[in-house]
Amino acid sequence: MGYSSEDDAARLLETVRSLARELRPGAHGVDTLQLDHDLERDFGLDSLARVELLARIEREWGVRLADSAMIEAESPHDLLDHLGRAAPAVARLRQTGPEQVAPVSGPPPDTASTLVELLDWHAARHGERVHITLYDETEHTQDIRYQDLQAEAHSVAAGLVGEGASPGDRVAMMLPTGRDFFAAFYGVLYAGCVPVPLYPPARPSQIEDHMRRIAGIVANAEAVVLVTDPRARALGHLLRAECPALRKVATVEELSRPGDGFRPVARDASDIAFLQYTSGSTGSPKGVMLTHANLLANLKAMATASGVTERDVFVSWLPLYHDMGLIGACMGSLYVGFRLVLMSPLAFLARPARWLWAIHAHRATVSAAPNFAYELCVNKLDDRDLEGLNLDSWRLAYNGAEPVSPDTIERFGTRFARYGFRAGAMTPVYGLAESSVGLAFPPLGRGPRVDRVERAVLSRSGIARPAPASDPLAQRIVACGQALPGHAIRIVDDGGRPVPERTQGRVQFRGPSATQGYYRNPEANSGLFDGEWLNSGDLGYLAEGELFLTGREKDLIIRGGHNLYPQELEEAVSRLDGVRRGGVAVFPATDPGSGTEKLVVLAEIRDDMPAVRERLPRDINRLAVDLLGVPVDDIVLAAPRTVLKTSSGKVRRAACRALYEAGTLSRTQRAPWRQWLNLALTGAASRAGRWLRVSLGAAWSAWAWLVFLAIVPPAWILIAGMPGQARRRRIARTCARVALGLTGLSPRTSGMQHLNDHPGPMIVVCNHASYLDALVLVAVLPPRFAYVAKQELQHNPFAAIPLRRLGSAFVERFDSVRGVEDTQALEARLRAGESLAFFPEGTFRHQPGLLPFRMGAFVLAARTASPVVPVCLTGSRTLLPGRELRPRFSRLKVAVNAPIISNDSEWKAALHLRDNARRQILLLSGEPDAAG
Repeated sequence: MGYSSEDDAARLLETVRSLARELRPGAHGVDTLQLDHDLERDFGLDSLARVELLARIEREWGVRLADSAMIEAESPHDLLDHLGRAAPAVARLRQTGPEQVAPVSGPPPDTASTLVELLDWHAARHGERVHITLYDETEHTQDIRYQDLQAEAHSVAAGLVGEGASPGDRVAMMLPTGRDFFAAFYGVLYAGCVPVPLYPPARPSQIEDHMRRIAGIVANAEAVVLVTDPRARALGHLLRAECPALRKVATVEELSRPGDGFRPVARDASDIAFLQYTSGSTGSPKGVMLTHANLLANLKAMATASGVTERDVFVSWLPLYHDMGLIGACMGSLYVGFRLVLMSPLAFLARPARWLWAIHAHRATVSAAPNFAYELCVNKLDDRDLEGLNLDSWRLAYNGAEPVSPDTIERFGTRFARYGFRAGAMTPVYGLAESSVGLAFPPLGRGPRVDRVERAVLSRSGIARPAPASDPLAQRIVACGQALPGHAIRIVDDGGRPVPERTQGRVQFRGPSATQGYYRNPEANSGLFDGEWLNSGDLGYLAEGELFLTGREKDLIIRGGHNLYPQELEEAVSRLDGVRRGGVAVFPATDPGSGTEKLVVLAEIRDDMPAVRERLPRDINRLAVDLLGVPVDDIVLAAPRTVLKTSSGKVRRAACRALYEAGTLSRTQRAPWRQWLNLALTGAASRAGRWLRVSLGAAWSAWAWLVFLAIVPPAWILIAGMPGQARRRRIARTCARVALGLTGLSPRTSGMQHLNDHPGPMIVVCNHASYLDALVLVAVLPPRFAYVAKQELQHNPFAAIPLRRLGSAFVERFDSVRGVEDTQALEARLRAGESLAFFPEGTFRHQPGLLPFRMGAFVLAARTASPVVPVCLTGSRTLLPGRELRPRFSRLKVAVNAPIISNDSEWKAALHLRDNARRQILLLSGEPDAAG
């Protein structure tokens, strides 16, 4: 079938023009637009208008366009190409009869502690059962059985292990919704590695922005492998230039090896299951670390709160790189055992009715979506597309992941009541990646609860005072429900103090689903934790135990003593005639003249006519005064695609603000070929720079080994043969300083005066991250310190001889009787006036994180009333990671803290000393707390 004739082209062009005229009545110039003009920029067709355009083309031509036309087609000419490849119209899901699904024999046992143990249980118990039903673009389905998924995942795991992937390595996955995604995700887990799901590129015109954001995530995760599909291979190879740790880019097919006999790498509940990066991550990516224990606790709590069982059927189109789709739908299916019916996000965006027809066809009981999806169904679906639809099986319609609009849930309930949808099925929920996914669910079967509060009082004083029924300006806020079982939510003021009910403040939470922090991002971690509570970044209040959200803390605009929230004004401006729906951003910006913040509204417009530009500012200001009580300082009317958004459609207000303050909001997006060329040139420059860095690094490593071989053997001989312990320690210190100086590693020190604050013996405790830590301490600390080493080093003559000659002490870590004897010997040395240096972690590992402290040093300090001096060493983990033999240049720092003394009873004093010392070292190290 072909559509390349002039008649076909003219017919299609008129269809596009006709829709553009409807959207822009009275606009001039539409009839002059041609096949190569841009659908958004020139015709003014946004993503919602594309839904209508594709539906018209399919009805008029009697074909079924590929879902990719929704995002790939940027001009009528592109649509013509898609039309030429289109298939004839096929029967729709609504012609499918209700499906009878046999339930599994109960959920997995609580003894399963990891995701792969859950999959193994299902595969062993009922491997032939269908786990997931996948829809493709042509609405054909394929079933994924538990045993098939296990076998395919084993093949990927075998390939990863064969490629040299080690336990704990991060593996990035940039795959669309499909069978390969699940094989890769669970394959990475079976290999003992950590999956990092990434969202695939959308439109070619946005490839440069996509590359920049993805590169930051891959580099932060230090991913060693990228698993992608053939279409994204070119982008994957460009990433290698920006991400030094990335060794391989491969498809699932290329990575898979025969998995027969593959033995999964053992992991436990406390290990990281995967890293969930926020879709808006840019310069400082925030990868939420979620352990298997976090995920299973969250899945159990959500199942309890929702009453979901293995008899339910869940239909989902949510992206698999997003926590709501991956954890809530997919892992929820694995945990509870219900059937999951899955289609791609693109399938929904291209034809929103397909989501509802899938619920009808499979008699689904559960489905979830952000608020915009329900709004899309209300506004963009024709009654002809819904004839015969039956939604009476749908008992839980989760609405979350973005602010829930009371207008949307009311309109959806009204519109679809005639199709069997019950208003009580709408279930607004609240969650965030930092709490795995779910945090607050409403009572079952109650339906939405909407609070009406006095707008001015909330803005001025932060009190959510109920508004009288006669108040036309009352602010309506949707309840998100109560904290999940085993979890807690509180509201605090700026000082971290809990506030009374119906008082707005910062939303904090805690519970077994809570993350350990952001991966390799100590700055973000410092703002995440408030003792045992975690900051959500949201603002809200509690009323009768339920959470009501009022906005994001970072989006709050403080102006004239009023707290202003952008979401409501954005939604209202989006409804103005001439403004593109969803193309509005409201944000604060710095006024360089006054140094204060001003209120800015950025609105994409459909028509650039003078009359529209004159009318819209007046209308926007009127709305701002009505809703916020203040006028707008600046209104920017812009072309389509100016407002930046995340992959899930959320407005990136901070990024819009940055462009506004830089004066680059109106900069035209470059053509895709120019973006690819720029990326290629940037990649080439990065590869050249990387080659230079690698070469210099290799040269420095060789030099470091030469210095080591030149200094260590003579030092060993001198220490072994020289009389006098004091002389031997001075030799060790001098040689260590020379070695560090010749290699450029001399550490930057601070707080050295604290080592002289106490005239008697003292105990130094230092974090441990590398084999070179002792060398650094020897160079820095005064020679009066004796080092406490593990007993195993006694069996290594190369280490044992100089350690004994330097007066080091050896302690037994595993034999409790011998350990007590060693502690008594150390106590005698302290009482004799000798100072000791400990590594209280006892060992170190390749992965960042401060391990738990053993009690020995602190019990000794308590018994002898010796001060404990916490010392933090940073940079050595990078210098010589794990058991590697190749050093890498790193800046070393040694921070000596003030001595800690406790006057409590012996055991309490030891605990006090341990906790205080560890807290200080953890704060300075910038590493996560691995004590859990």
